Amino acid sequence: MTEYRIDDLARAAGTTTRNVRGYQDRGLLPRPVRRGRIAIYTDAHLARLKVINDLLKRGFTIRHIGDFLSGIQRGDNLAEVLGLEEIVSEPWSTATSTSISADDLKSLLNSGNPAHFERLIEFGLIEPKGDHKHPHHYTILDQETVSAYGRLVRLGLPLSGILDVHGRLDREMAAVAEVVISAGRRAVTEGHADGWLPQTSAESEWATELLSELRRAGSVSAHNALDRALDRDLARQLSEYLGRARQSAAGAAGDAATTGDDAADG
Repeated sequence: MTEYRIDDLARAAGTTTRNVRGYQDRGLLPRPVRRGRIAIYTDAHLARLKVINDLLKRGFTIRHIGDFLSGIQRGDNLAEVLGLEEIVSEPWSTATSTSISADDLKSLLNSGNPAHFERLIEFGLIEPKGDHKHPHHYTILDQETVSAYGRLVRLGLPLSGILDVHGRLDREMAAVAEVVISAGRRAVTEGHADGWLPQTSAESEWATELLSELRRAGSVSAHNALDRALDRDLARQLSEYLGRARQSAAGAAGDAATTGDDAADG
């Protein structure tokens, strides 16, 4: 088992020594073994720190994390024992990322407008590298989406309009996500009070499997529901569009006939 001093542990976990001491004081992290005046930490401490960091990134407070950890049977590796690696660490999004120069990104999107790039950053589609004010490179965080927007731009659609639609879709998807996650939360706590935590390995395995299946079912259901909605609205708007096109054609034909009659009379 690897041993760490506090500086090395904080560095490996991507945090600070101050945070490590703070977590210890709050009871979130076990005290280290003492060898004289030196505090020795192990892989178990590192695993616990990674779980805490993951929970903090997802919006949990220190108090919530303390309540969460205090009600669970602890093992040598908390993340492995509780199955938290998949529940907490694995993102639902599977978008691929790539690096691109600022000039190539401008060419791809046919825009050098800083406001457009700020919106792309806000939506989590790109991320500047290096100097954030004048970056020379970007990381495309969702390569498939950005590439699709680039193709639409080449076909003549303005990037500003595309980003407006993306923002609206993002807000709608946030509402869908709340419906799915809230349903999962109710399922987990059914028969228990809200805030219930697994107390046994069997309960933990059940919660892990439930959340994994929720991830799969929610993604498939949302994707397929959107496809069906797109099919329905496309058919509706296409019918409406063609109806107006027929009316315009009939009107043009009527005008042409009237013009012809007027010419004959003259």
